[in-house]
Amino acid sequence: MSSNSEFAPTITAEQPKRASSGVAAIETTDLWRIYHLGSLEVAALQGVNLRIEQGSFVALKGRSGSGKTTLLNCLGGLDQPSKGQIRIMGEEIGGWSERKLTEWRRMHVGFIFQSFGLMPSLSAYENVELILRISGVKGKERHKRAVDALDLVGLTPWMDHRPFEMSGGQQQRVAIARSLVNEPQLILADEPTGELDSTTAGEILTLFKGIVRERNMTFLMVTHDSLVDEYVDEVLLLRDGQVVSTLDAEPEQTESQSNQ
Repeated sequence: MSSNSEFAPTITAEQPKRASSGVAAIETTDLWRIYHLGSLEVAALQGVNLRIEQGSFVALKGRSGSGKTTLLNCLGGLDQPSKGQIRIMGEEIGGWSERKLTEWRRMHVGFIFQSFGLMPSLSAYENVELILRISGVKGKERHKRAVDALDLVGLTPWMDHRPFEMSGGQQQRVAIARSLVNEPQLILADEPTGELDSTTAGEILTLFKGIVRERNMTFLMVTHDSLVDEYVDEVLLLRDGQVVSTLDAEPEQTESQSNQ
């Protein structure tokens, strides 16, 4: 579906990242994830050492089967590593119970998926508000935060629409609002622009970058999309279960530079 430029995000002008507290947003040490298939062992992650600073917008790239989604799931507490350490905002999450991980994810991590993951029978507002209801947020506060999150992504006029009444770009904005409504420290996204055309993808990436800067969130995105290189601070390349390179994204040209 074509994008709708009239629902531009209500993000303020880009601000510089605030200074890091010294504690990394994400840090892994010798992280392994080994799956057992009968008598075979398949090492999806092979000793990943990674550090991502707070307030960073980072892309994780690699071929299919390189371990990207496995790493994302381990970082979000959706999968347990076979060995190694994961520290999120300085906290080691590897030994936590499933109950503690669930509570931690609910309060501190936002997830965005390629397929949007919206409830088709609920409106945009209800999809976002449901997360707060599950978290036990009271009625008035729940309403305010849901409306604010939809306003942030430029969807106030569409808050009563159901997913089938919205474009792909609008549905992804609902998913973004839902991931932000609990004011998480970390956003993990798996191919969030994979089902969008290039124009809509650019709008979504601009929105992501604005949110990272305005809220000093940390955003890690698994992607194959070459367009993201223009927006992120850093590109990580994963190959055969290992981070093999870390590249700073090219700085944006100023208008005067681009005209030279």
